[in-house]
Amino acid sequence: MGVFSRTCEYAMRAVFFIAHRTPEGTRVGIKDISEGIDSPAHFLAKILQDLSRRGIIHSAKGPNGGFYMTEEDLSRPLSDVVEAIDGVQIFKGCALGLKQCSEKNPCPLHHEFKAIRNDLTKLINGTSIKSFNEDLLNGMTSLKK
Repeated sequence: MGVFSRTCEYAMRAVFFIAHRTPEGTRVGIKDISEGIDSPAHFLAKILQDLSRRGIIHSAKGPNGGFYMTEEDLSRPLSDVVEAIDGVQIFKGCALGLKQCSEKNPCPLHHEFKAIRNDLTKLINGTSIKSFNEDLLNGMTSLKK
């Protein structure tokens, strides 16, 4: 199990896949994305529709249609994808999901998790979608399980 929801994991993998194909100037269909990231197509379609509605990715209809990303989209921080799908709870929430957890009333994991959460926040706020492309293009990273 990951840090993010399953929906968010698929969303990030789909965004990386689309970003990976963007330099080639192509538009990618749901079937290609689904196969490329090992995701059920019907589940992925809803995620992509939501990301498109929020302006994180774009879509075009027709014979040459599909999903794509502009240079501006590629410059977005990865946190935009996470917030669109999972909200901001990962940046603020308690590791145990307790509502009353705070500095004054910490859960057993509060202080350790706060440091991890802050590092994760820095990573996904400070890293653009585009910055992950180089390793994908060089085959150094993968989007499949």
